[in-house]
Amino acid sequence: MIKFFRNIRKKLLNEGKTTQYFKYAIGEIVLVVIGILMALQINNWNDNRKTRNYEKEILSLINQNLQKDSLALSIELDKAKEGILLTDRVLKEVAKGNYTDSLYFWMGKIITFERFKSQSSAFEILKARGIETISDKTLQLALISYYDDNLFKVYQSLDDVEQSFKKDWQPILKNDFLDFRWSEYCEPNNPKEFFENPSTITFFKIYQDNRKGIVRNTQLAIDKISEIRIIT
Repeated sequence: MIKFFRNIRKKLLNEGKTTQYFKYAIGEIVLVVIGILMALQINNWNDNRKTRNYEKEILSLINQNLQKDSLALSIELDKAKEGILLTDRVLKEVAKGNYTDSLYFWMGKIITFERFKSQSSAFEILKARGIETISDKTLQLALISYYDDNLFKVYQSLDDVEQSFKKDWQPILKNDFLDFRWSEYCEPNNPKEFFENPSTITFFKIYQDNRKGIVRNTQLAIDKISEIRIIT
């Protein structure tokens, strides 16, 4: 094709048709430019298509991760609510001076802590490529809010309970308890002395307040997941 155009230009020069030669040369340049622009347009279209396909795939993976997070967070929420309810029961019975065996089973559910790990692998892959890959700006902000804010607060709340367990309850369990079975049963050596100690009641209340933080932040995280899944 290039040889064909070259021959035409050569013929025009040989025939002395300079004006026509320049017009033809300009037209040839225009055609070349148009061809380049078309090639760039096709290339951009292909890039955009690949980006949108990637966006669809990564959002599908993120959605799967969020489903698992929602289930795990719901379990944590239920456990925290149960801990708050049982703490109220314990404090109510102690205030009456009722030190029944039920207290030991309730405390087994109270004097413990939970750990949670978000399924965030898909979001980490997205961040490595660039969050701007997501075309919906509202969705971008919702994902950032969940992974960088909501989850941080959930982890912090859970850590507050764990640290309180290690700092406040662990020494007591070692020194003042006859029996302890994780998440099942706690029996003090001297129930009356244990429950009438003001520090004991304070520890129960601190633990309960920490669990209220778990309930609040976990519910916000679950709500954010629902918001994201509606957008996607």
